[in-house]
Amino acid sequence: MTEATAKQHSASSLTQAERKLAKAVERANQAFTEKNLRFTKLRQDVFEEIAATHASIGAYDILAKLAEKGTRLAPISVYRAIDALLEAGVIHRLESKNAFFACRRLDHRTGRRPIFLSCEKCNTVQEVDSEGIFDTIDRLSREASFQPRVKFVEVSGLCRSCQAKKD
Repeated sequence: MTEATAKQHSASSLTQAERKLAKAVERANQAFTEKNLRFTKLRQDVFEEIAATHASIGAYDILAKLAEKGTRLAPISVYRAIDALLEAGVIHRLESKNAFFACRRLDHRTGRRPIFLSCEKCNTVQEVDSEGIFDTIDRLSREASFQPRVKFVEVSGLCRSCQAKKD
């Protein structure tokens, strides 16, 4: 078997989740490179734990998952990695839960900010286009002589899957 065939076979044996995670890591690495930041092993490990789920996850949950895999760290190490991931724009923070989730939008260069839809039951998070909501916030703030520091809008509720389970 040639090396190319072996790589192709190896790639085809990955699950869909593993392929998605590998692609997310590749995009994160690219984002770090574009911002002249280092995507260290620890940052990658923390990112992988966050990106492996579609739910939001807290820093101590990340710490526990890494410990299960044999990597024991101080909480400050995880928080520093999270800070770097936030700076690179590859994860987002849900203020209401003090939890983090991987950015799933392929391109933030449009300048449009997303709205985060956070499920109260299963903790999944979706990013959707704001379609002018931030423009409305800016306009209303100007009219009220208010200077906003809004970074994002988070909407809590039930995702489609949890709604279906409820009925």
